[in-house]
Amino acid sequence: MGHRARPGARLMASEAGAAHTPVRSLTTRYIIVVILGMVIGAGIFKSPALVAANAGSEQMVYLLWIIGGLISLAGALCYCELAAAFAHPGGDFHFLERAWGRRFAFLFAWARFAVINTGAIALLGFVIGDYLNRVIDLGPHGPAIYAFASVFLLTAIKLLPAGEASDSALVIVLIAGLVTLVAAAAKLVLDGTPPLDPGTPVATGLGGLGYGLVFVLLAYGGWTEAATLSAEVKDGERGMLRALIISITLITALYLLTAWAMLRGLGLAGLAGSEAPAADLMSRAFGPGAGVVLALAVVAAAVTSVNATIIAGARTTYAASANIPALNWIGRWNFRTRSPRNAVLAQGAVSLLLVGLGAAYDGFATLVDYTAPVYWIFLIASGLAVFRLRATQPEVTRPFRVPLYPLLPALFVLSSSAMLVSAVLYVQGGVLFGLGVLLAGVLVIWSLGSNR
Repeated sequence: MGHRARPGARLMASEAGAAHTPVRSLTTRYIIVVILGMVIGAGIFKSPALVAANAGSEQMVYLLWIIGGLISLAGALCYCELAAAFAHPGGDFHFLERAWGRRFAFLFAWARFAVINTGAIALLGFVIGDYLNRVIDLGPHGPAIYAFASVFLLTAIKLLPAGEASDSALVIVLIAGLVTLVAAAAKLVLDGTPPLDPGTPVATGLGGLGYGLVFVLLAYGGWTEAATLSAEVKDGERGMLRALIISITLITALYLLTAWAMLRGLGLAGLAGSEAPAADLMSRAFGPGAGVVLALAVVAAAVTSVNATIIAGARTTYAASANIPALNWIGRWNFRTRSPRNAVLAQGAVSLLLVGLGAAYDGFATLVDYTAPVYWIFLIASGLAVFRLRATQPEVTRPFRVPLYPLLPALFVLSSSAMLVSAVLYVQGGVLFGLGVLLAGVLVIWSLGSNR
């Protein structure tokens, strides 16, 4: 493309006016809040059991969580280089456009709009619905009703002026839920209660360890969305670097504490065989009534993730739409709300449609099949963009360069590739639905005249 602009100077043509561009108003602390909310989702209340079932020993459980944190940190350093050099509200969209061209980048934006982010919002809506229906039972359609209401309300909240305090409060509630699990394990220690079943599940060798790592990396997923805030962080050169390093370090520590709590309360074999390890731990420590507390903690985790996903996903839609005259109304920045308000609306509408899809076809499971493989395809492309852009645009100033290049970017790409294979093997036939919607994006590109 022959770009020779300073970092972050190149904006989409329709963003050239000040009325359409964001300003650097977000603190590093707020970026950390968004990352924590994006990554620490409801899955952490389930995934430790799946990791334990494949680890073979308690020591390996801890090692897998540490390895997952290191791999995520390697990827974060790659994103820091891209975000500092090519700051843009589109995040990955902008990296991919510079590396692989406008058509591929638009296909990514379409994937986020029609599959990745909207599917994740709808999926998390069903997590909220499943657990709220345990607290107040609305019958067989209760989960879908709660899912629709939660997605609608959380989208509506993001149409209001941005408030760092409310987003921070959600993350505090989420972390409190994990701390409650640690407190449950501590109570068992003080009471002298031994682990429920300290036996060792059947070890499955390197293959089992690799499968365990799959679930670990799924639990760490989501930090990449922070790149969509790269044009809004006050410290454009180092703010994103500090935010990603601090947040991933905190997440790793919280995950290790959660793993310890579940291992201490349930034992390795007990954890590996549990369908609801967090609920089992809370029941052992505080009695059956603690299930309501746990349900509310899971809801808090899911609400926090939905909130962060709405923030990040809408920014990609905004950046891509600013390129296309027919979608220019979506590509407008609202200074009153400090957000791409129209993109939030459009994203919310699609998310609600997907809630309807989930209500008709087994909610959570259907939406996992719908989103997982497509997500990893574009993560691989973003990792490869580090190599591509260093080769094609060496003249661009890079305030931060990923250390140990090319080793760390290669590790990131390889781990993402392994996740793609695992996702395809997991969903099997379900992959065709998500990929079909992705291919429909090609027709959208053609019909909108954005295939230049």
